[in-house]
Amino acid sequence: MEADISDMRNELQSRDGLWRRIQLECQKLYTELLKIKEYKDIQEIQIKHQSSHVQLTEQLENKTPELLLCAESQERQEEELNKIRNHVYREEQSHCSEQERMKTEISDLTEELHQKEITIATIMEKASLLERQLKMELETKHKLLTKQQLLEFYYQVVKSENTHLKEMV
Repeated sequence: MEADISDMRNELQSRDGLWRRIQLECQKLYTELLKIKEYKDIQEIQIKHQSSHVQLTEQLENKTPELLLCAESQERQEEELNKIRNHVYREEQSHCSEQERMKTEISDLTEELHQKEITIATIMEKASLLERQLKMELETKHKLLTKQQLLEFYYQVVKSENTHLKEMV
Protein backbone atom coordinates (compact mmCIF):
# COMPACT_ATOMS: atom_id res chain seq x y z
CA MET A 1 0.00 0.00 0.00
CA GLU A 2 2.89 2.34 0.86
CA ALA A 3 4.53 1.48 -2.47
CA ASP A 4 1.27 2.38 -4.26
CA ILE A 5 1.11 5.67 -2.37
CA SER A 6 4.76 6.34 -3.23
CA ASP A 7 4.10 5.54 -6.92
CA MET A 8 1.09 7.83 -6.89
CA ARG A 9 3.12 10.62 -5.28
CA ASN A 10 5.81 10.19 -7.95
CA GLU A 11 3.17 10.28 -10.67
CA LEU A 12 1.60 13.32 -9.02
CA GLN A 13 4.97 15.07 -8.90
CA SER A 14 5.71 14.29 -12.56
CA ARG A 15 2.28 15.53 -13.58
CA ASP A 16 2.78 18.58 -11.40
CA GLY A 17 6.03 19.26 -13.28
CA LEU A 18 4.26 18.76 -16.62
CA TRP A 19 1.48 21.08 -15.51
CA ARG A 20 4.02 23.75 -14.53
CA ARG A 21 5.75 23.43 -17.91
CA ILE A 22 2.36 23.79 -19.63
CA GLN A 23 1.65 26.87 -17.51
CA LEU A 24 5.03 28.36 -18.44
CA GLU A 25 4.37 27.60 -22.11
CA CYS A 26 0.94 29.19 -21.82
CA GLN A 27 2.47 32.25 -20.16
CA LYS A 28 5.08 32.45 -22.92
CA LEU A 29 2.36 32.10 -25.55
CA TYR A 30 0.28 34.71 -23.78
CA THR A 31 3.28 37.04 -23.61
CA GLU A 32 3.93 36.34 -27.26
CA LEU A 33 0.28 37.02 -28.00
CA LEU A 34 0.51 40.35 -26.19
CA LYS A 35 3.64 41.22 -28.14
CA ILE A 36 1.90 40.29 -31.38
CA LYS A 37 -1.03 42.46 -30.42
CA GLU A 38 1.29 45.39 -29.68
CA TYR A 39 3.11 44.82 -32.95
CA LYS A 40 -0.19 44.65 -34.78
CA ASP A 41 -1.35 47.91 -33.22
CA ILE A 42 1.90 49.64 -34.16
CA GLN A 43 1.71 48.29 -37.71
CA GLU A 44 -1.89 49.42 -38.04
CA ILE A 45 -0.94 52.92 -36.97
CA GLN A 46 2.22 53.10 -39.14
CA ILE A 47 1.06 51.19 -42.19
CA LYS A 48 -2.69 51.20 -42.31
CA HIS A 49 -3.04 50.01 -45.82
CA GLN A 50 -0.16 47.58 -46.22
CA SER A 51 -0.59 43.88 -46.74
CA SER A 52 1.45 43.01 -43.66
CA HIS A 53 -1.59 43.90 -41.63
CA VAL A 54 -3.36 40.88 -43.08
CA GLN A 55 -0.42 38.58 -42.22
CA LEU A 56 -0.30 39.76 -38.61
CA THR A 57 -4.00 39.23 -38.23
CA GLU A 58 -3.66 35.73 -39.63
CA GLN A 59 -0.77 34.99 -37.26
CA LEU A 60 -2.83 36.22 -34.37
CA GLU A 61 -5.73 34.09 -35.47
CA ASN A 62 -3.40 31.08 -35.78
CA LYS A 63 -2.02 31.61 -32.28
CA THR A 64 -5.42 32.09 -30.65
CA PRO A 65 -6.62 28.48 -31.22
CA GLU A 66 -3.25 27.22 -29.97
CA LEU A 67 -3.66 29.28 -26.79
CA LEU A 68 -7.21 27.99 -26.35
CA LEU A 69 -6.00 24.40 -26.79
CA CYS A 70 -3.28 25.04 -24.25
CA ALA A 71 -5.81 26.42 -21.76
CA GLU A 72 -8.06 23.39 -22.29
CA SER A 73 -5.10 21.06 -21.82
CA GLN A 74 -4.19 22.87 -18.64
CA GLU A 75 -7.73 22.43 -17.30
CA ARG A 76 -7.64 18.69 -18.09
CA GLN A 77 -4.26 18.37 -16.39
CA GLU A 78 -5.60 20.17 -13.30
CA GLU A 79 -8.61 17.83 -13.20
CA GLU A 80 -6.35 14.78 -13.47
CA LEU A 81 -4.07 16.20 -10.81
CA ASN A 82 -7.03 16.72 -8.48
CA LYS A 83 -8.23 13.16 -9.12
CA ILE A 84 -4.79 11.79 -8.30
CA ARG A 85 -4.56 13.94 -5.16
CA ASN A 86 -7.98 12.71 -4.04
CA HIS A 87 -6.98 9.11 -4.69
CA VAL A 88 -3.72 9.52 -2.76
CA TYR A 89 -5.64 11.16 0.10
CA ARG A 90 -8.15 8.28 0.21
CA GLU A 91 -5.32 5.74 0.15
CA GLU A 92 -3.54 7.52 2.99
CA GLN A 93 -6.77 7.66 5.01
CA SER A 94 -7.36 3.96 4.37
CA HIS A 95 -3.78 3.18 5.37
CA CYS A 96 -4.10 5.24 8.58
CA SER A 97 -7.39 3.59 9.56
CA GLU A 98 -5.86 0.16 8.87
CA GLN A 99 -2.90 1.04 11.10
CA GLU A 100 -5.25 2.19 13.86
CA ARG A 101 -7.25 -1.05 13.56
CA MET A 102 -4.03 -3.08 13.77
CA LYS A 103 -2.84 -1.08 16.80
CA THR A 104 -6.16 -1.72 18.53
CA GLU A 105 -6.01 -5.40 17.65
CA ILE A 106 -2.42 -5.67 18.94
CA SER A 107 -3.44 -3.87 22.12
CA ASP A 108 -6.38 -6.26 22.61
CA LEU A 109 -4.19 -9.29 21.96
CA THR A 110 -1.55 -7.97 24.36
CA GLU A 111 -4.20 -7.49 27.04
CA GLU A 112 -5.56 -10.98 26.40
CA LEU A 113 -2.03 -12.42 26.61
CA HIS A 114 -1.44 -10.54 29.86
CA GLN A 115 -4.66 -11.97 31.31
CA LYS A 116 -3.64 -15.47 30.23
CA GLU A 117 -0.21 -15.01 31.82
CA ILE A 118 -1.90 -13.94 35.07
CA THR A 119 -4.17 -17.00 34.87
CA ILE A 120 -1.19 -19.29 34.22
CA ALA A 121 0.72 -17.75 37.14
CA THR A 122 -2.30 -18.28 39.42
CA ILE A 123 -2.67 -21.88 38.26
CA MET A 124 1.06 -22.49 38.82
CA GLU A 125 0.81 -21.09 42.35
CA LYS A 126 -2.19 -23.32 43.09
CA ALA A 127 -0.41 -26.33 41.57
CA SER A 128 2.66 -25.62 43.67
CA LEU A 129 0.49 -25.30 46.80
CA LEU A 130 -1.35 -28.53 45.97
CA GLU A 131 1.98 -30.28 45.36
CA ARG A 132 3.25 -29.17 48.77
CA GLN A 133 0.01 -30.28 50.42
CA LEU A 134 0.22 -33.62 48.64
CA LYS A 135 3.84 -34.12 49.76
CA MET A 136 2.83 -33.30 53.33
CA GLU A 137 -0.06 -35.77 53.17
CA LEU A 138 2.24 -38.42 51.69
CA GLU A 139 4.73 -37.85 54.48
CA THR A 140 1.93 -38.05 57.05
CA LYS A 141 0.55 -41.23 55.48
CA HIS A 142 4.03 -42.70 55.25
CA LYS A 143 4.57 -41.99 58.96
CA LEU A 144 1.18 -43.49 59.77
CA LEU A 145 1.98 -46.53 57.64
CA THR A 146 5.31 -46.91 59.38
CA LYS A 147 3.55 -46.64 62.78
CA GLN A 148 0.95 -49.14 61.67
CA GLN A 149 3.60 -51.57 60.51
CA LEU A 150 5.44 -51.10 63.79
CA LEU A 151 2.20 -51.62 65.76
CA GLU A 152 1.43 -54.66 63.67
CA PHE A 153 4.89 -55.99 64.40
CA TYR A 154 4.35 -55.35 68.12
CA TYR A 155 0.97 -57.00 67.86
CA GLN A 156 2.54 -60.07 66.25
CA VAL A 157 5.20 -60.13 68.94
CA VAL A 158 2.60 -59.80 71.68
CA LYS A 159 0.41 -62.35 69.98
CA SER A 160 3.28 -64.74 69.67
CA GLU A 161 4.19 -64.19 73.34
CA ASN A 162 0.58 -64.63 74.24
CA THR A 163 0.42 -67.88 72.30
CA HIS A 164 3.64 -68.99 73.89
CA LEU A 165 2.31 -68.11 77.34
CA LYS A 166 -0.94 -69.95 76.67
CA GLU A 167 0.99 -73.01 75.72
CA MET A 168 3.05 -72.75 78.81
CA VAL A 169 0.02 -72.37 80.94
